[in-house]
Amino acid sequence: MNPPTELPARVRRFTRSETWVHWSMAALMGLCILTAACLYVPQFAELVGRRELVVRLHEWSGLLLPAPYLAGLASRAFRADLRRLNRFVPHDRTWLRSALRRSGPRPAGKFNAGQKLYAGWLAGAVLVMLGTGLLMWSTLPQALGFARAGGTPIVPLTWRTGSTFVHDWLSLALGIVVAGHIAKAWADPEARLGIRTGFVGREWAEREHGEWLP
Repeated sequence: MNPPTELPARVRRFTRSETWVHWSMAALMGLCILTAACLYVPQFAELVGRRELVVRLHEWSGLLLPAPYLAGLASRAFRADLRRLNRFVPHDRTWLRSALRRSGPRPAGKFNAGQKLYAGWLAGAVLVMLGTGLLMWSTLPQALGFARAGGTPIVPLTWRTGSTFVHDWLSLALGIVVAGHIAKAWADPEARLGIRTGFVGREWAEREHGEWLP
């Protein structure tokens, strides 16, 4: 009879390409939020100055935000995790009920139901922010040659007004949600270690994501 194989103390949670995608998008998202704060909060604007530079940083960091995601699609591991995030299974409903009641078991696969909801909401918010930002970018139609006689942008003023309203309020919601995400990560050192190094402790994985490990 063969002796039982000793399991490793640490397991790989993310590949290098996945951690690269996460931190690249985090850097661009952070730059978007910080520049937005400098554009809308007078006290920050006074500290930073150079509004034109801040505007350009905000525009280009927003435009580049989907780039790490698109590059990550070349990774098989990243695509596999996207499938996990996009699929709700029965134990996710159990996790949500327990989270709402603040009691009971919270079974989870590699990603729990809260992480799946956050990822889906964030993806949708980024797309809406990108679309409304493009409508607000008054130089874009002119740069592409889409302008009426006299240099008036082809995008109607009502579209730009509505886009500004949606963009501003969604950016506030996005900032709050991202702050909550950072707070949750800060409260869990093992989760931070996983996204930083790619590895987590087996004991933590079994406790927090028991449906993931074989």
